[in-house]
Amino acid sequence: MTTNSNYSYATVPTKYVEANGIKFAYRSYGKQGDIPVIYFNHLTANLDNCDPRIMDAIAANRQIISFNYRGVGATTGVQGTSIPEMAKDAITFIQALGYTQIDIVAFSMGGFITQELLLLEPKLVRKAILAGTGPRGGKGISDVVGLTYKDILKGLITFRDPKFYLFFTQNKVGKQAARDFLKRLKERTENRDEKVKLSVLKNQLKAIATWGHHKPADLSQFKLPILIANGEVDRMVPTPNSYDMAKRFPNSEIVIYPNSGHGGIFQYHNEFLKKAIPFLTK
Repeated sequence: MTTNSNYSYATVPTKYVEANGIKFAYRSYGKQGDIPVIYFNHLTANLDNCDPRIMDAIAANRQIISFNYRGVGATTGVQGTSIPEMAKDAITFIQALGYTQIDIVAFSMGGFITQELLLLEPKLVRKAILAGTGPRGGKGISDVVGLTYKDILKGLITFRDPKFYLFFTQNKVGKQAARDFLKRLKERTENRDEKVKLSVLKNQLKAIATWGHHKPADLSQFKLPILIANGEVDRMVPTPNSYDMAKRFPNSEIVIYPNSGHGGIFQYHNEFLKKAIPFLTK
């Protein structure tokens, strides 16, 4: 097994692969093996929105790959307008790289996409980590649209990244965690990804709202190991959805981080990695 350990997430080059008329932008590094870890990112996230602490720690043990959904950042094509459509695109990307089995770390909307991918290609995923996310039709998921626009406006007024409000609690601890996280996202100074268009935000929010109103899926059919993680006061995808998923996936375990919100795994990245890395490597 070889290791391309000369890179960190701040320096790993962006690569491209073409499939179905789409040129997918992605970053790949870490220990080479038969089964990579694919990172499924959140609403309006491009490649620069992955937490380098989490990516680098996983890369020390496994190959990790982040990628942009269709029409996002440097990935070409028209933005997908439904969660199942985004899942089909993800399968296209994974197959274009030649993988027949993967592990997944998914955050927020990435967790929605992962669940639809499981329905489409259940044998593709060996194990998955679902963080800050919930099941199709979960309570409060469709409310993310109004909440997101409200906190985007708050961010504009206060000259802050909306994630400061959306991902973290607004007490002293949460605000410091937000500042630390947003600082980490700026560690990559060269060859950064293309900015995400406003149309992507609109299309993805519409897709989430629709998915949040759809009939729940039967998750009991999936026997793969699932690790569910969240903060105890997630406003974006309310924390009760994490408990709901844990009951419905038959081979799951759950960890909830205190005094944290949607971005609990970023606030508690050290604790999360102590759980996530053994889960992914055993």
